[in-house]
Amino acid sequence: MDDTEALVSIGAFARRVGLTPSALRFYDDCGVLRPARVDPATGYRYYAPDQEPRAVLVRRLREAGLPLVDASVVLDGSPEEARAVLARHARRTRATAAAAQAAIDDILRDLSGDAGRGEARVGGAELAGAVRQVAPSAACGAVREEFPVLGCVLVELTGQEVRLVATDRYRLAVRVLRPTAVTGGPRDALVDVATMKEVASWAVRLPEVGIEIDGRGVRVHGGGDQRDIPAADGTFPSYRVILDDLPAARHRLIVDRDALRRVLADEGPVILCTDERHGLVVRHGTAETALRAVRTGPPLRIAFDPDVLLPAVEASVR
Repeated sequence: MDDTEALVSIGAFARRVGLTPSALRFYDDCGVLRPARVDPATGYRYYAPDQEPRAVLVRRLREAGLPLVDASVVLDGSPEEARAVLARHARRTRATAAAAQAAIDDILRDLSGDAGRGEARVGGAELAGAVRQVAPSAACGAVREEFPVLGCVLVELTGQEVRLVATDRYRLAVRVLRPTAVTGGPRDALVDVATMKEVASWAVRLPEVGIEIDGRGVRVHGGGDQRDIPAADGTFPSYRVILDDLPAARHRLIVDRDALRRVLADEGPVILCTDERHGLVVRHGTAETALRAVRTGPPLRIAFDPDVLLPAVEASVR
């Protein structure tokens, strides 16, 4: 039997794999999917059944928007190379989608005649605590001089949440607050971190404050008083892309905050170890302090510089 009897025409193969004949001709020209045989007299292309999985994968990659050069790596590269290419494309896709969504939200707000105003109400102590938690991650010194936007706190009203975000390129802090009421559309603004700290010191005494954002800046009001905060210029880093790429947490420790602060006040490197009996053991040199803690995940042993860890714990204190 002639081997060509098992081959199918380009039209039949296209129907089987969900591609068009013109797409198959294009992939042949690009060297991505060569036909099994080309008739030398007519130029007709014929494909073998065992080419179907590759053709389907080509179709799926293109449906995902993967550039052809990257698709070739997935098709013919090592599994490690394929995973790296797909991970990069996923990050680009998320960033593009987020930018498109933000642009659409802005257009919808303009069409609604809302003038781009959003407002949410949260507890004053909650807002102050959130500021204290994220502010230490804002940039200072030379980094802030070079990148002024990193010396700011990003305040976001997403419709369901109030988010405060700060980063100095090495640390990233995100605090999410659940508002008691929300009006208007999603908005965001950059606020100088020092100004945000001043607002937090004022708001901590109030049972509830309103956070209003429009094109001019941020207004925080409550108790018959109001604080107007001008918005800073610049574009904040796409922190959501970073969060999306973070692996799931393998360890979680819930420990008494004051007890941990007292232990970390001692000088010198500190090692945190999980312990089946107590939950957490903090080691300073040869000294050990056992703290009761709720622990999940495998055993843990990690070294910290108290000058780095203690400010993070202090920042969580309201």
